[in-house]
Amino acid sequence: MSKRICVIGAGRWGANHIRTLAQLGHLAGIVEPDDNRRRELSTQFPKIHYFKDVQSALDADFDGFTVATPAETHATIAEQIIRCKKPVLVEKPIALKAPEARRLRDLAKANGVNLMVGHVLLFHPAIRKIRELIDAGKIGKLEYLYSNRLNLGTVRTEENILWSFAPHDISIFQYLIGKRPTEIVSSGGAFIQPHLHDTTLTILKYPDNIVGHIFLSWLHPFKEHRIVAIGSKGMFSYEDSSDDKDILFFEKGIDWVRGEPIKRDGPTEVIPYDRAMPLTTELQYFADRLDGRPIEIADGQNGVEVLEILEEATASLLSQKGAATTRPSAPPETSGFFAHDTSCVDDNVQIGEGTKIWHFSHVQSGSKIGRSCSLGQNVNVGENVTIGNCVKIQNNVSVYNGVTLEDYVFCGPSMVFTNIPDPRCKYPQRGSDFNRETLVREGASIGANATIVCGNTIGRHAMIGAGAVVTKDVPDYALMVGVPARQTGWACECGEVLPGFKHEVDCPRCGLKYKSENGRLCPSKPTTVKQSS
Repeated sequence: MSKRICVIGAGRWGANHIRTLAQLGHLAGIVEPDDNRRRELSTQFPKIHYFKDVQSALDADFDGFTVATPAETHATIAEQIIRCKKPVLVEKPIALKAPEARRLRDLAKANGVNLMVGHVLLFHPAIRKIRELIDAGKIGKLEYLYSNRLNLGTVRTEENILWSFAPHDISIFQYLIGKRPTEIVSSGGAFIQPHLHDTTLTILKYPDNIVGHIFLSWLHPFKEHRIVAIGSKGMFSYEDSSDDKDILFFEKGIDWVRGEPIKRDGPTEVIPYDRAMPLTTELQYFADRLDGRPIEIADGQNGVEVLEILEEATASLLSQKGAATTRPSAPPETSGFFAHDTSCVDDNVQIGEGTKIWHFSHVQSGSKIGRSCSLGQNVNVGENVTIGNCVKIQNNVSVYNGVTLEDYVFCGPSMVFTNIPDPRCKYPQRGSDFNRETLVREGASIGANATIVCGNTIGRHAMIGAGAVVTKDVPDYALMVGVPARQTGWACECGEVLPGFKHEVDCPRCGLKYKSENGRLCPSKPTTVKQSS
């Protein structure tokens, strides 16, 4: 029986969703903000419904949704759909940070709807066949897994190769092993761009003495997408980049004979398997469970685990000499924060889960730091400072007593918070004039080398330009530049500078709609989505 599914995002991968769901008879709607793209699609699929924003599609009668938009929009759009109690399949990654993924998982459970993540290789018939044969004992006890994902290009400029390629392999390892790694070590090299790794080798150790490695590179002379599973009785090899794409079983290994390790070199067997398209299988699996049956493959928990493992591998990669990150026995929700060995964290502080404190930073007593924050090199957090969730503070920033940073605030490199209006070394000041309160509201960004004079409030999602000196309160969404800082325009929540307008304006990047009220800017319509690249 056909289901009515709406695809959100009609870019490169969204087009694959659209085409495949149409072939399966389940395509009923498309959300795409670009007028030209909608007109183009309407000639190919004239009998379905088209929408410019997500909320309009949610007001229609669909059985479920798939989300194939840019990764930074996944969490927001998925939450919007889940709150309307609709099942959703979100392309990988389910979110950009593990805490966001956990929140989506819990929200889906609370609303009683299915949440699925687009780990399409878990529906690859070869991977599923290998899992079936491992479970059946074909290779005995699983001992070692390795995955090579190698090619020359395409080099990304916004993410390193670990974030670009590793989610595929981590999801496969989780699917085949069924347990979380207890230790992760990752190292690599950055050659094209100094801040982005082009090649990485990640070692994962699992319970029951199972070990895996993931080798990734986009600087390789040939293409290889290979996975090898080694057991006590034999070995599997599958190379997706080969012409034949065969699963090979090698009856090879080491046997102990009269106390001596003896090589076993038996025959090679080609394992037959169904050659169905993975995306077709994945989308049909999602459609079959729109009746409420639980998602058992690539569910929300799987999406959470992949992001948590990826974040641990990243922490190891960015630490000195690829230091290992180890997983304690406690579940991830209580596993705490990361502080580099050279950092100093005083007693009597509160630091949220997933927060990372890097080289030579100092967090002083009485401070409260939320979850999933990042404090760069040489950051000082003064006594009794409050910092919200998902805050990013770049290198060489001091956050003094009296400063409060709300959620999602960005502090650029070497920006300055002052803590007294008229400092004198000869006449030290204390009391009400010392540490005047400074508040930076949710989502605001402060550029490199900017200065915020104490006692002022920076409004929600305001944008302070590099080198600006802020001497008075800043309205929400205001764009401030210069010395002293003056308002030259408005900035969208996503950071895009908004074009000139009188009453209403749409953000050209993310589609958020704004209106002007009494000289202030405020959102007027729900979020839309931009076309995926």
